Amino acid sequence: MTDHIKIRQDGAVLEITFARPEKKNALSNAMYRTATDALSRAATDTAIRVVLFGAEGDAFTAGNDLSDFAAIASGKSEALNAHAFVETLARAEKPIVAAVPGVAVGVGTTMLLHCDLVYLADTARLTTPFVNLALVPEAASSLLLPSRIGHARAFAMFALGDGLSAAEALALGLANKVLPQGEVLSAAREAARALATRPLGAVIATKKLMRDGERILAQIAKEGMIFRERLQTAEAREAFTAFAERRPPDFTKLMS
Repeated sequence: MTDHIKIRQDGAVLEITFARPEKKNALSNAMYRTATDALSRAATDTAIRVVLFGAEGDAFTAGNDLSDFAAIASGKSEALNAHAFVETLARAEKPIVAAVPGVAVGVGTTMLLHCDLVYLADTARLTTPFVNLALVPEAASSLLLPSRIGHARAFAMFALGDGLSAAEALALGLANKVLPQGEVLSAAREAARALATRPLGAVIATKKLMRDGERILAQIAKEGMIFRERLQTAEAREAFTAFAERRPPDFTKLMS
């Protein structure tokens, strides 16, 4: 358990809140474990019909806590709980709602591709700068994001670090509504409560029909293998060393 994830049950809705606002809700290994446990509980608890992700502060999440990645890149740690989280998220049968109060970086954006309803603050910005860290996309986003917004735009997000404003995300079909920051959570809660009144069997069956679960899980496994390999490269060590030293990385003299 960690104080940086808050779990709250509101009737049939289980709320999972990222609660590390001083770090822009960057997700640590401990936070991943707690969130994964909560998702697993939701899958088996008949009293829970909907999951809602939210966040404290003005960010959804700045993505992974880079200190965990840096430890792996330097050989000090082998454990990475992000994979278990995204796999559990991808396997979820019950509907998932997201309330995004601000920036969503990396997994903060890719996890939204597994949410069924997404509400964004008008200040939100979605980015997936994996290549900047010498890494590759995760959470099946290398499959799901191009299918949603097209190859060229998705590649620019992955490789160049281009972002999407809330308005652009809405226009591209990545979100249901864009609202003032103070209204996002209440709108998401209203939607989650409405979903909880629908026939759950029909909701689950509909969600399954809309997603190729086997293909998504296979892509997550493929990405995960390459991601772990990339963490051991000289490029990754340079990326995380540069981050720690607060300087731009220089990949030009490194082999891939």
